[in-house]
Amino acid sequence: MILGTQDKPFFPQDIKEKLLFLRSAGFECFEIDGKLLLEQKEAVLQAVRETGFPVCSGCNGYGGWIGDLDEGRRQQGLADLEKILCALRDVGADGMVIPAAYGMATRRLPGRQPTRTPEEDRKVLLDSLSRLNGVAEKLGLYIFLEPLNSFADHMINKAATAVSLIEEGGFGHVRITCDFYHMALEEDDISAVFRKYAPYIGRVHLSENHRYQPGTGFLDFKKHFETLREVGYQGPAIIESMVRVNEGDRDELDAYLKSVAYLKPIL
Repeated sequence: MILGTQDKPFFPQDIKEKLLFLRSAGFECFEIDGKLLLEQKEAVLQAVRETGFPVCSGCNGYGGWIGDLDEGRRQQGLADLEKILCALRDVGADGMVIPAAYGMATRRLPGRQPTRTPEEDRKVLLDSLSRLNGVAEKLGLYIFLEPLNSFADHMINKAATAVSLIEEGGFGHVRITCDFYHMALEEDDISAVFRKYAPYIGRVHLSENHRYQPGTGFLDFKKHFETLREVGYQGPAIIESMVRVNEGDRDELDAYLKSVAYLKPIL
């Protein structure tokens, strides 16, 4: 496995300086925001060529969810994702991380109930994934479908649901994203999920049980990394966490780099 990161406000803003900094900090790949990629595509292309530091995938940066309750926003999101996927192909990435939705509705809290039935949700998701699977297939990329915890999304909360959609649609270019934080809230056993759905794992996201940087909570990263190696996962493991400054940390950057130092020996 290789260690990657998403962007942080304390990283350099210039894209070439950012990639050089990430390498010096111990990272091996970058998961880029889709909007940033579209807005600065030529600069990203040049930075990747000059530094040799890879953009491995994309995440976020589009106008509507693939399971959006508003049909206009869903169609806008799909159109944006097609453009982002083309740009990702051009910069040498292998795919895009996509949840069904985030923060739109939940069955776990009052006042935020979804307006569709579960059957209607599934029909919409299958339609969106069918379109994106076709685009990804033409481009030689993958969609990394991400289950989120049930407070953040009401549609796909477990790996089993994501895999069932892939199997029902016969989507050869859709894999799943396994996010440690969301899995800690929804799955009974993270390593058991890795073993059961190993062929479907396309991307791994890292954060602690409390959503902050790895090494500051109680998740057993060493155990779960060993399981991922056992089942043959060799792709990127991307830190996708908030950053909390704890006692002994100088600032957010210092706290984040301590997380890198914690992960590298066990990855």
